Amino acid sequence: MNDRPGPGNRGGAAGLGRAALVLAAALVPATVPLRPAAAAGGVFTVANYPVEARAENAVAAKERALADGQQAALRSLLKRLVPVTAYPRLRRLPRINAADLIEGVAVRSERNSSTDYIASLDFTFQSKAVRDILRREGIPFTDEQAPALVLVPVWRTSGAGAAEQAAWSSAWQGLDLEHTLTPVKLQALKPEIDPKAVAALAAGDGSAIRALVAAYGSERVLLAVAEQDNAAKRLDVTLTGRDAVGAFTLKRAYRLDPSDPGYTRELAAVVGLGILEGRWKAVRSRAGTAAAPGGDTDLLIAVEFRGMGEWQDISRRLAAVPGVEELEVAGLSARGARVTLRYGEGAERLAEVLAGKGLLLRNAGGNWVLSLQ
Repeated sequence: MNDRPGPGNRGGAAGLGRAALVLAAALVPATVPLRPAAAAGGVFTVANYPVEARAENAVAAKERALADGQQAALRSLLKRLVPVTAYPRLRRLPRINAADLIEGVAVRSERNSSTDYIASLDFTFQSKAVRDILRREGIPFTDEQAPALVLVPVWRTSGAGAAEQAAWSSAWQGLDLEHTLTPVKLQALKPEIDPKAVAALAAGDGSAIRALVAAYGSERVLLAVAEQDNAAKRLDVTLTGRDAVGAFTLKRAYRLDPSDPGYTRELAAVVGLGILEGRWKAVRSRAGTAAAPGGDTDLLIAVEFRGMGEWQDISRRLAAVPGVEELEVAGLSARGARVTLRYGEGAERLAEVLAGKGLLLRNAGGNWVLSLQ
């Protein structure tokens, strides 16, 4: 989900990479002003975006960095708004000139030399223009931000000290946590949170969420627990707690380069934020106005059941239906679930097919609900 230089795209537009950061310390500030960004860009602002370029002179380098940067920032914005299941449609979009959609640009920092330009910028795009493009192309999206959640980075590796904990927290602080679809407020682990509660949550024990809720005074609290396995050259990260969609626990391992552990931490934070956005988009995305004649093909369905055995039966039958693609569980509780899927012939036709498999898919007030017959 992230097009910016850094984890997943290191080196930047001119291939300067890490060397550019060293060079920046010796460069003098640029003086060419940029247009001010809108004061409240919301999710249509891509903030703290790094740009860099090299050219025959400073002016050309800056122009190149801005042109390349705003195109990359637009790609990042579209991936922010659109669910991952619709990313292939973004690749089929006609060429869009990002400069035509820019509402403002703000400078966080910038440096230049006679041939290089390096900066960190905030790009704010015109919300209506971006929405119109997505609706015209019939691409599902959401621009509604979730309620903010508290995220607590926790470093659990044996023998780790304050420096390791600070580095893990810093990886999250370097992200745009304000303009994301799932705003995040970082907080330190409070002393009253027992290590046993952290271990229980990391192991998937949802009952321990109560301790977090009480300590932070919020229903939406998430731990980002990192454990570094030097022998296996792996960083294990567990997101556990409750976000705007609901309670969940997700574990993911990242390959660790012992010579550059900071990169792995940054990558894990980027992916973690993307997971939170993906969960929110799965339940909030709406299709554009150019829907397929047979009805929406990207569906959000509420599933009703009386126990986990019944849920497993329903999910197996649903997954076995020919034509059902990209089936994902967006939320799960003891008596219900939310799933997203794609069905090319639309919801009405899917309801007919499911009826032959003992499943009832009905439209209840504009929402699709699935249960056993």
